[in-house]
Amino acid sequence: MLYIHIPYCHHKCTYCGFYSVAGHRDTEAYVDALCRELAMRKSGSPLKTIYFGGGTPTLLPLHQLQKIVETIRRCYDVSEVEEVTIEANPENLTPDYLRGLQGMGFFNRLSIGVQSFNDDELRLLNRVHNSRQAVDAIVDASNCGFGNISVDLIMGLPGQDADGWKKNLDMLSKVLDISMVKHLSCYELTVEKGSILERQIEMGRVALADDETLADQYDTLLEWCRDNGFEQYEVSNFCKPGYRSRHNSRYWNRTPYIGVGAAAHSFDGQRRRWNMSDVNSYIAGASKGEIPHEEEMLTAADAYNEYVMTALRTVDGIDKSLVAPEYVEHLSRSAQRFVDEGFIAETTTHYRPTPKGLLQADGIAASLFV
Repeated sequence: MLYIHIPYCHHKCTYCGFYSVAGHRDTEAYVDALCRELAMRKSGSPLKTIYFGGGTPTLLPLHQLQKIVETIRRCYDVSEVEEVTIEANPENLTPDYLRGLQGMGFFNRLSIGVQSFNDDELRLLNRVHNSRQAVDAIVDASNCGFGNISVDLIMGLPGQDADGWKKNLDMLSKVLDISMVKHLSCYELTVEKGSILERQIEMGRVALADDETLADQYDTLLEWCRDNGFEQYEVSNFCKPGYRSRHNSRYWNRTPYIGVGAAAHSFDGQRRRWNMSDVNSYIAGASKGEIPHEEEMLTAADAYNEYVMTALRTVDGIDKSLVAPEYVEHLSRSAQRFVDEGFIAETTTHYRPTPKGLLQADGIAASLFV
């Protein structure tokens, strides 16, 4: 697995807590630095998935993306790659840009950050695009040959009632040809530390949706997905059969991965590493052949807790064979009450969350930690 972090955005969205930089100065220097890191950390192991995230990767001009792609092809074994995803915002996805992406013969999955089809909600989130651009981006991407399109939506927006949320979903099935979209990520609006949204809430300018509203919206989402042939495979992720995100699914089962770019994280099975969240330091370090980063060695307890947290958010659940022997008894004892209460279904090989268990996945996982 390989992750590429492109931190540039037009400007910060109110809810964003990821490391990003407003504007797109110095992208050439950043791409040069990123390609140096790719070369420094090249691996002979065949890659299965590649993911360009951000930020907004499609803010980069095509020639800069092409440079990154060429570096990956030169430094890594891509002969077994199954999925290459690039995150995108609708305002960048012009027909010419989409044709350029396709022309690289590299990207086979497009993840479009729509977030909402309601213009008032988009303004609240400080998004650049409008609903018309969102629709056009999906249609144009499909027309340009992208057969694996994912759409991101956010539920629980301030002032958004059940009807408002359903209208967002109906835009996919009524205005668009739903066959264009193979994957749907629907996230609950959360307050990230240091985000604009956090400050707005502290000032009393906006209020988050209450638990009852969120529960109603989630039920609406599940019903819509059933009606439109989308299967749930993780708390917030739904897809047409055969179109799970292969890259993200590997994160959830703790597959090792390399992350390059400012603020990118890596995992080798035992250690976690994260690059400094500073573009200038990253560029300066790369020019000297030194990527500024920190790392930590995970304990057995850390590894167990991480696996339980991610696995219980998926319909596949916890594979008992992947739990270290020293924690098997603890897991069995701790999980029993959730099995008795119908939140977890136990088989000889797995602990799988039930539909109501998925709604409480994080809380249940915390109760199973060591």
